[in-house]
Amino acid sequence: MLEDEKKILKLFPLPIFHYKVKDYEKHNENLSKYIYNLYENDKNGLKRSNQGGWHSKPFDLKKKDDAPFHFFMNIQKYVADVFREYGWLYTPGKVNLTEMWAIINKKNNFNTEHTHPNNYLSAAYYVKAPENCGSFNISNPNQIARERIAISDKKTEFNRVSAQIKPVEGDLLLFPAYLPHSVGMNSSDEDRIVISFNVDILK
Repeated sequence: MLEDEKKILKLFPLPIFHYKVKDYEKHNENLSKYIYNLYENDKNGLKRSNQGGWHSKPFDLKKKDDAPFHFFMNIQKYVADVFREYGWLYTPGKVNLTEMWAIINKKNNFNTEHTHPNNYLSAAYYVKAPENCGSFNISNPNQIARERIAISDKKTEFNRVSAQIKPVEGDLLLFPAYLPHSVGMNSSDEDRIVISFNVDILK
């Protein structure tokens, strides 16, 4: 009876854009070599959200013969598509890659919840993602929704305060940089390798 009278206005969605990168196998082969070479030359890396994992220093994207440069040239079309979906003006000279880096999580490594401030978009791209290597976890950034939660008898998009995405090699996730996210523990015996980057819009 109510269905004839009801409208549900979904006014403030929190999008995650999920792409399968074309020719990802070749990209991942080249990126793996590049990342492991960085690791061998700088095993300390950086300490950010990584708990036990290795976080690289930012990639040098000025080296146009290296795998990260070729990778980013290939995936700019996905960034442009996100801009179209948002309704943002896409001006190539104004769309700025602020930083790109890699994380290697070995067994029992994980990443704590964090955001990427002072950017519009952030990304996660999966170079190596064995079974049980740790999900990509997202939390609802609406603090009121997270602090006062009613008892629910079923899960819906309206009462969800967190979500998980299983990583798959070749998948690219693009999402608003303010979205709180973390990485579950790697329970496999193999490395989990992800490339992340941030996108800003120059004034």
